[in-house]
Amino acid sequence: MELISQHNHTNFTGHGQGSVAEVVESARKKGMSNIAITEHYPLSQAVDPTNYISMPWDRLDEYCRDVKEQQQRYNDIEILLGCELDYLGDCEDRNITPADFEQFDVVLGSVHFEDGWAFDRSAEAGHWDEVGPDFIWNRYFELWCEAALSPLPYTTMSHPDLPKKFNRYPQCDLLPYYRAAAEAAREGGRMIEVNTSGLTYACKELYPAPAMLREFFKAGVPCAIGTDAHEPCHVDRYLAEGYRHMYEAGYREVTVIVPGGDRRTVTLE
Repeated sequence: MELISQHNHTNFTGHGQGSVAEVVESARKKGMSNIAITEHYPLSQAVDPTNYISMPWDRLDEYCRDVKEQQQRYNDIEILLGCELDYLGDCEDRNITPADFEQFDVVLGSVHFEDGWAFDRSAEAGHWDEVGPDFIWNRYFELWCEAALSPLPYTTMSHPDLPKKFNRYPQCDLLPYYRAAAEAAREGGRMIEVNTSGLTYACKELYPAPAMLREFFKAGVPCAIGTDAHEPCHVDRYLAEGYRHMYEAGYREVTVIVPGGDRRTVTLE
């Protein structure tokens, strides 16, 4: 089974470690066939004043250049230039258009902010107690579906049930949210990912939950895989568990973006 991760970070942000070259070298040493470097696309200074969450605007060209240099250097591994683009909804304050992302092989869509609040950051977790899990989960899926249907050029929607990170769940039934997300992804022409990083958080569960992944499968939404590594040594973390998760949900192949943006599939074994 090929080792593939289409979601990986570097030290271009304040919360990642390792250069682009170190991430690629780690993947090569581990025998991986495909790796996407998907650093967080820049946010405004108002949203991310210290560039802890995203890379600085003035390093975007350097980032792209570093990944392209690695692509040219190696022919024994598929290396993708990508980014993770936060959907901010009505709080969007960047002047971005789909044309800004034409150079990327893959653009990951994610929702980390609810009306300006970074709900998945431990430093801001007190807001959970102020508004309650039901409100947070409901607002999250409103924004997630908006993102999946938006004009932004998302290839793949990442960690679709991210609010479970702190292992705090609403009292309501989540299945209607899962079905709405699956329909939005299908209608928007997006892929989704199995993100193995969930096993490292309080929820101790892959993203998305088994019931949610089954809804994506039933809706015919292609599925990718990524470790969401923030250190070079984690590029292959829990991939076997991720493949098993996909298979148990009904998938028999993983969809893989290749350099240039085309797709291929790998049979799940």
